[in-house]
Amino acid sequence: MSFLLLVLFAAGVVFFTNPLWVNDQVVALRLWRAGVHSHYATVDGNRIHYLEAKPGADGRTLVLVHGLGARAEDWAPLIPRLKAQGYHVYALDLLGYGRSARPADADYSVSLEEKTVVDFMQTLHLDHAIVGGWSMGGWVVLKLALDHPELADTLMVYDSAGVYFPPTWAADLFTPSDPAGLFRLQEMLTPAAKPLPGFVGRDAIRKLQRNAWIVNRSLASMTAGRDLLDFRLHSLKQPTLLMWGGEDRLIPPATGEAMQREIPHAELAIVPGCGHLAPSECSGAVFAGTLKFLKAGNTE
Repeated sequence: MSFLLLVLFAAGVVFFTNPLWVNDQVVALRLWRAGVHSHYATVDGNRIHYLEAKPGADGRTLVLVHGLGARAEDWAPLIPRLKAQGYHVYALDLLGYGRSARPADADYSVSLEEKTVVDFMQTLHLDHAIVGGWSMGGWVVLKLALDHPELADTLMVYDSAGVYFPPTWAADLFTPSDPAGLFRLQEMLTPAAKPLPGFVGRDAIRKLQRNAWIVNRSLASMTAGRDLLDFRLHSLKQPTLLMWGGEDRLIPPATGEAMQREIPHAELAIVPGCGHLAPSECSGAVFAGTLKFLKAGNTE
């Protein structure tokens, strides 16, 4: 009995001191049980981590790209469902994010991350795919589809950046250093945000601060405006799904409406009651809308 108590005590200490790590292990176990596997590939000399979910029979290839400060596992609520519908899913960690390499001399711009995705696809011999992106990842895949249209059969973007809109938040929003700053970030990302328990909040702040230098470089590049797509979206030829959380405060639905006006073959779907994290927090509705779009023949 004393050994069992010791194990329980140790488990409690680990959870209290590293709650996000424990959550990561739970997510990894769920993905593994769903047949989603973790791999690495060498892309442009850098080690790039990715998740792969392969259906039982050959299926359409689908590449997913996460957003600013995020990682491949953020797609976890959707990947097994897409696999079950016969899609061969790849979700990569962009350069600098998740478990991918973090070169000190990189600028982590949209252009660099676009090149990472293009070269990742070429490294894995993915000649073309349905390509999806969330937030900054949406910007990356929209630019990819414009620069390399042969790689993208169909586009799906969720609460996407990529066109100019007047931000209502400060640049330091994404790298909070105290509980008040963390709660401001939560409020921008999700409706009806609630403060995290103290030990979880402290761990979240530590993690955000460790990645702050990469996020700040990405933001500096994005706000410089060199990669904005305002005057290019009309050239997109691919069927395009624009899906937005109706309560997104970070990148408001009006941005999606502006994109729809510019993209010739775009369909806009608003998910009521959801914020910027719609693909994870409202995954049921997002999956249903995504599958409806794909099954409607919106693939080339």
